[in-house]
Amino acid sequence: MFIVKAFTFSPVQENTYVLYNEQKEAFIIDPGCYFEEEREELARFLHQNKLTPVKLLNTHCHLDHVFGNKWVHEQYGLELHLHPNEQRVLDYAPASGLMWNLPFDNYNGPLHWLNEGDEILLGSDKVKVLFAPGHAPGHVCFYCEAQGFVIGGDVLFRGSIGRTDLPGGNHETLLNSIRTQLFTLPDETTVYSGHGQPTTIGYEKKYNPFLAG
Repeated sequence: MFIVKAFTFSPVQENTYVLYNEQKEAFIIDPGCYFEEEREELARFLHQNKLTPVKLLNTHCHLDHVFGNKWVHEQYGLELHLHPNEQRVLDYAPASGLMWNLPFDNYNGPLHWLNEGDEILLGSDKVKVLFAPGHAPGHVCFYCEAQGFVIGGDVLFRGSIGRTDLPGGNHETLLNSIRTQLFTLPDETTVYSGHGQPTTIGYEKKYNPFLAG
């Protein structure tokens, strides 16, 4: 069984997730730890819970979701998994950081591709890769059917949706991704978003103003 731990990091208030199991293995998803004390907080949690990180995953590669990639790689020896369409977003992230006055050292290690329908195993538990572009060209979500949750990145928020005015974004593509990839999941599915509080598919179907009707 997965246990989900969320951290909120950086001036952008991005949600970083650690998924771990009873065997003390863990996925690190979208490490947004920008400041040293944030990296120390993440490392302390992993150490105190005796967790061994085994995979580094990005839902997408906007700067706030990749601040900590290089640190995780150096600290735990993990190589990055992302959708192929996100490589150019990853490459652009440092330039974006300079524009936001948030300079950082980018990950430049090996890349491993995630594709729609892939299953990522952690012991006997698994998440499935959902392809949900629109906020970013290679955005993916990680769906755990057995436990009824999805790590959704910046696709769907409580009462809102991801912005689409960044390079590679497209509003209609995003709405289509939500309707075909997320709104087809059971209503009780918990959505752990890249910013803000968790929500559920059912709540967003009923109340999200961007998706009414």
